[in-house]
Amino acid sequence: MATLLDGAALAGEIKAQVAAEIKKAGINPGLAVVIVGENPASRIYVDYKKKDCAECGIRSEEFALSAEAGEDALLACIAALNRRADIHGILVQQPLPAGYDERKVLQAISPDKDVDAFHPVNVGRIVSGDYAFLPCTPAGVLALLDHYGINPKGRHCVVVGRSDIVGKPQAMLLLHRDATVTICHSKTLDLGHFTRQADILVAAVGKENLITADMVKPGAVVIDVAMNKNAAGKLCGDVDFPAVEPIASYITPVPGGVGPMTRAILMRNTLEATQNAASVL
Repeated sequence: MATLLDGAALAGEIKAQVAAEIKKAGINPGLAVVIVGENPASRIYVDYKKKDCAECGIRSEEFALSAEAGEDALLACIAALNRRADIHGILVQQPLPAGYDERKVLQAISPDKDVDAFHPVNVGRIVSGDYAFLPCTPAGVLALLDHYGINPKGRHCVVVGRSDIVGKPQAMLLLHRDATVTICHSKTLDLGHFTRQADILVAAVGKENLITADMVKPGAVVIDVAMNKNAAGKLCGDVDFPAVEPIASYITPVPGGVGPMTRAILMRNTLEATQNAASVL
């Protein structure tokens, strides 16, 4: 049976480290969370992030706009937060309601306060390897691998998914770790042909049971980034966990794997943004 990559436990350690560093430095990090509309899932995520902030000693401020407020109102809110010296990190909860240009909104956030690392400037820094922040989910995956002593160097890593949030930056970060990287996606023909070659397989599509047992090489490390709901309403990932667990050497559970790591890295990014702001004063 595979060893479980316990993201919940490691996330707790990371948050404790962030809290200790904040207390030792005597700083007061501020994170602004902007939510637009009444998406129930977004509300859950925002509440989790506020709870994480409280645990770490980070001051969180929520800015809730109605879906009808309009893009101009959202951009004005972001501009005001960019100017506030006591706000060190800004994130806009996605998805935005219909009619909003997500790319335009993300570009409005100051790169120095972009703790999600979605701004084009930060994306470029990630590509070059000279980054201020790493995107939270891909960085969380790397932290899990490091914690369990899994070195991507020289290994064949297959990333299934090409989103700007996970797939693309995950592939780039693995490449920076000297892995050989293959990116697959919805248009890939014979997906199993590629996944069976993976020493480290990262699934980040959002389709229940996309990765089945016959698609996994014995002994592979399987990282399930997705968060879906099955017919019974229970959370599940892209990987058929009961079938794949006996085959893999390591595997992330859903929930309790990558999800908690994403939020923990957000806390760490907010701390780093605060430290970076202090260094330029």
